[in-house]
Amino acid sequence: MPEPQAEFKPNGEPQFPSLDERRRKDFHYGKDGDKPLNLRLRRSISWLGRAEEFYYSDCQDLDLAFTCYWFAFNALYDKDPYSESYMDAITSFRVFFEAVIKHDDQRAIFDEIQRNFLEPIMRLRDNKYVFEPFWKHYNGVKRYEDWQDKLESAKKIVNEDIGNGKQNIHKVLCVLFDRLYVIRKQIVHGNAAWNSDRNRDQLRDGTSIMAFLIPLFITLIMNNLTIEMDLGKPYYTLPPGVQGVSPIKDN
Repeated sequence: MPEPQAEFKPNGEPQFPSLDERRRKDFHYGKDGDKPLNLRLRRSISWLGRAEEFYYSDCQDLDLAFTCYWFAFNALYDKDPYSESYMDAITSFRVFFEAVIKHDDQRAIFDEIQRNFLEPIMRLRDNKYVFEPFWKHYNGVKRYEDWQDKLESAKKIVNEDIGNGKQNIHKVLCVLFDRLYVIRKQIVHGNAAWNSDRNRDQLRDGTSIMAFLIPLFITLIMNNLTIEMDLGKPYYTLPPGVQGVSPIKDN
């Protein structure tokens, strides 16, 4: 029989109550002519709430928590889901990170990563099982015979940039979410069993990082309204004249 898994306790505390209260006050759907930013925040924070239920409760479910955190992330950055191949997704991440980091004047992302998440990030960085080129090679895709070299190059990027301040945290986030995207594909596409002991370590690390980053992204967006120009309009937005959520109900 497999050994029982060690008890896992999440970092921090739920952020949904305070973020949703602020959203309902300042960004509720129906306010300011149904601004796209308000819709993004409504969708993202709704999934954040569900993610935190799975993550912080006594009946913790990391698979579902990670998935809901990813939905919350998707709601913030996504523009056209039908165009998203693997490389399209990575490009979308980079554009989103540039927009958010540009407004992170207090270096909140960099400081928190340095303070609490260096070890989990390094573990994900080094784990070939969350590295897409490894799986490409393993499944016989040509031109990925050098996956080990690619992995070493990614390690160097993180090593060199993790200590160089806010200006290089963008590169670290890109490497990190490249790894998290593989976990997302494994779960969402049914390529991992629920509660499998094969992926617990990377799922614990990935979910802990998402539990910290997604509320922080939301907060930075709320604090810097000019970021709306960078995010653009969500793909699935009700056409003009079609009744959606009542502003009164949402507020």
